[in-house]
Amino acid sequence: MDTSMFTASSLFASLVWGAIGSGIFIYGWKQKSTIPVAGGLLMAGMTYFVASAFYMSLIGVLILATMYWIKRQGY
Repeated sequence: MDTSMFTASSLFASLVWGAIGSGIFIYGWKQKSTIPVAGGLLMAGMTYFVASAFYMSLIGVLILATMYWIKRQGY
């Protein structure tokens, strides 16, 4: 694997979004709620597949917005 894709900003973004995703996952697990569990897994998992800090943050915000929208729909 090419190590040039691991910049300080991408590692920091991975740490932040992974921690947020893990927190959401744990919250959903304790509340027995499917949407936070799935969203937390997606958010923590995307840090392994996206190398750019910008795209990682964009995807993280989209996952959060989607979870919020689904919850507002009553699911």
